[in-house]
Amino acid sequence: MTFDHLGLSADILRAVAEEGYTEPTPIQEEAIPLVLAGRDLLAAAQTGTGKTAAFTLPILERLKVHANTSFSPARHPVRALMVTPTRELAMQIAESVGAYGRHVPLRSAVVYGGIPIDPQIKALRSGIEILVATPGRLMDHVGQRTVNLTQVEILVLDEADRMLDMGFIPDIRKIVALLPAKRQNLLFSATFSEEIRRLAQEFLNDPATVEVAARNTAAEGVEQVLYPVDRDRKEDLLIHLIRRDKMEQVLIFTRTKLAASRLASYLDRRGVAAIAIHSDRSQPERTRALEDFKRGEVTCLVATDVASRGLDIEELPYVVNFELPFEPQDYIHRIGRTGRAGSTGIAISLVTVDEVELLKGVQRLLKHAIPFRVAEGFEPDRSVVPRPIRGFGSRDGAAGGDGPRHHAHHKPIRTRTGSRRG
Repeated sequence: MTFDHLGLSADILRAVAEEGYTEPTPIQEEAIPLVLAGRDLLAAAQTGTGKTAAFTLPILERLKVHANTSFSPARHPVRALMVTPTRELAMQIAESVGAYGRHVPLRSAVVYGGIPIDPQIKALRSGIEILVATPGRLMDHVGQRTVNLTQVEILVLDEADRMLDMGFIPDIRKIVALLPAKRQNLLFSATFSEEIRRLAQEFLNDPATVEVAARNTAAEGVEQVLYPVDRDRKEDLLIHLIRRDKMEQVLIFTRTKLAASRLASYLDRRGVAAIAIHSDRSQPERTRALEDFKRGEVTCLVATDVASRGLDIEELPYVVNFELPFEPQDYIHRIGRTGRAGSTGIAISLVTVDEVELLKGVQRLLKHAIPFRVAEGFEPDRSVVPRPIRGFGSRDGAAGGDGPRHHAHHKPIRTRTGSRRG
């Protein structure tokens, strides 16, 4: 099937073609006709499968009837509200709205925290039809009465599971209370948990459900491998793998902002160009870091999970879990940064004995063991006793092995003893 068969008009199809796309992804193929028909939608798809276009394209199509070139702000009320949890993801959605809507005279704006609010106020007051926002900054605008949501026709809650995890649902309820009762609601999520289904019952009206992949599965194009390593040799093993396999673009995940900053500094001192990106960095700093990484000026981008949903990097070859996440689902979101849009990638996890319980959680979620390899010269000391991981209590998570797809044979990892600690 091609985009021509989905009911999109010539102006939007032209923009899609200019972006280089000819065939819709499964989530786009199923979701676009439903959104065009005005249905509420509960949709789940793996990260990197085209969820953004799945709602952006039909929303642009539905709002075309309101397109006009008037200079009056009153002729450009907010008609579509897209709420997403992180700044990076908001910027990514806004870019998609601009790209796909370049031939349609609809105005759009994006609002998020970490930057001055005045330019956003100016954009809102000039009149826009499509608003992309993070919950916190949107509530700031609501409090200052710089945004009017009384004519919203379509509400999108993107990455709803992440908004749930980050505690944004009270803000979402306040925002929804400001919208017209009669509207179309679209809820997109990387995963379907019971909490998400309850959320859907609260906000959606008789929704169609689209689930294009098995629940909680990693993209097929991602090769996963674990490297077991002693806790004091992780940094050196990482550098060894980067140099051995001539990695030129590596996205590395840590659990905390402090760990991200320390690791980036360590890599830099050892001659591996690296930069950290997390919520303590200002928005201009985060944007500059991402651009430097995309241009190849730095080899390693070290990030926390805040960045795991919003980073859109074409053909990213490597993702490294320097530390496994506390939440198993975050493992899927992290490694979903590679192997996007039909490309392939390698997801490497460096795992210590302390992380065995985290590994068990990940493998339970995946429903299979992750292959492991042992890097020569970095064999772990089996006499080491696990110690508690700070911040890890009643959650699940990971452990691990050596190199990309052309090295050594795979073995299933055995998660030896280790009761949950901490």
